[in-house]
Amino acid sequence: QVQLVESGGGLVQPGGSLRLSCAASGTITGFYIMGWYRQASGKEREWVARVFSSGSADYADSVKGRFTISRDNAKKQVYLQMNSLKPEDTAIYYCYAQLSSGYNYWGQGTQVTVSS
Repeated sequence: QVQLVESGGGLVQPGGSLRLSCAASGTITGFYIMGWYRQASGKEREWVARVFSSGSADYADSVKGRFTISRDNAKKQVYLQMNSLKPEDTAIYYCYAQLSSGYNYWGQGTQVTVSS
């Protein structure tokens, strides 16, 4: 059994920063990919960023240059540093962890609200 638990969401003003964390627990010793999706109210889920076990990372164009993803393989944790936040970044952010087989585990989500 694997569980992913996100933390770090909240309310922030435009231009501000937040750091999301996601911790994996359970019997899996490692994940091929860890990353984040987000879903704004009334919209489809959108991929945000991912980081491979090697440390290489990819970003959606909408967050490139503002968000930074990182991971700690030993702790089975992934982080998302979000800077220069915009109102359009408001969404529920979901952590995911993918095995080399392609199977995904999901967190329960954490709300990020960017508003003045």
